[in-house]
Amino acid sequence: MRAAILQKTGQDTLDVRDDVEAVGFGPGTVRVRMHAASLCHSDLSAMAGVLPQPAPFVPGHEGAGEVVEVGDGVTGLAPGDRVVLCWMPPCGSCPACRRDQTHLCVASLRRLSTPTFRIGGDTDAYGFYSTGAFAEEVVVAADALLPVPDDLPYDLAALIGCGVTTGLGAAVNTARVEPGSAVAVIGAGGVGIAAVQGARICGAARITVVDPVASRRERALGFGATEAIAPDGLKSAARSVPGGGFDYVFEAVGRSETVRAGYDAARRGGAVVVIGAGAADDRVSFSLGELFFNEKRLLPSMYGGGDVRRTAGRAVELWRAGRLDLAGMITHRLPLTEVNEAIRQMRSGEALRTVLTVD
Repeated sequence: MRAAILQKTGQDTLDVRDDVEAVGFGPGTVRVRMHAASLCHSDLSAMAGVLPQPAPFVPGHEGAGEVVEVGDGVTGLAPGDRVVLCWMPPCGSCPACRRDQTHLCVASLRRLSTPTFRIGGDTDAYGFYSTGAFAEEVVVAADALLPVPDDLPYDLAALIGCGVTTGLGAAVNTARVEPGSAVAVIGAGGVGIAAVQGARICGAARITVVDPVASRRERALGFGATEAIAPDGLKSAARSVPGGGFDYVFEAVGRSETVRAGYDAARRGGAVVVIGAGAADDRVSFSLGELFFNEKRLLPSMYGGGDVRRTAGRAVELWRAGRLDLAGMITHRLPLTEVNEAIRQMRSGEALRTVLTVD
């Protein structure tokens, strides 16, 4: 079958090959025929080594497909079911899960060292965070699949696997944005736009999007942003908000300088919600004095900050109600063979989400 492979961490492009096999099918696993996969910035982070992932590997974790076969012991899934990949599924029994913080469960990370693909008949490869959506077929653990209704198209369903759930959940679950509040979102990529929509759904009165790319700023206005500015306008925008800053600032970039800028733009007693997945060695500094005096809340948000199944289900219902725009988030569509063009589009800021047609 066909799949896109990163041969070595640090490479900028993927190798699209026809001699790849999905392996590991057996008890507790499911074989899925992929139909659509979208490119998320986390895929680029894994390619660069910012996110840990053994290589060679098949990137892609925002994907949707159809169940082909289920292994022994699998319940709740059957051939023909429409599913979305879940790149960090909760185990249900660890301390985090028992505290109802299932989004913090890391049990699935043990699977990173288990090959799920084979190249050329003799070389093991891995799926990014045990998924690997840039392939025609995947074999994953049954808990790594989220069933979705048949009326949700595959290309829209793919977005729910990460970016939409992450950004929407940050607003709804982590920040719990209050009606009438003032919100800033730093970064107008897929996760940032999902946070914009989440803030709008929660009833925010002012939503300021901050991004260096003019086309992304303009696009954000169509998703509910009330203004869109370049980064050098953030300080003046914050001063114009009653109270001297935003009630909530969402950082959807994953860099220390934007976290710091978000902290400075929040009002005293406000919240800075860190959504972006940054590097382990990228550090941000705050003085003890300002932390104490300003009482600004730092709220990291992992995978939507709540039960991923519940948040994904909420996203589907909001889409059905016409309150969550999924189709508008897809700016480009390409076949899997043109995955490197999709990577170029994301790196340049040209694309919000590029969906790869896998079948």
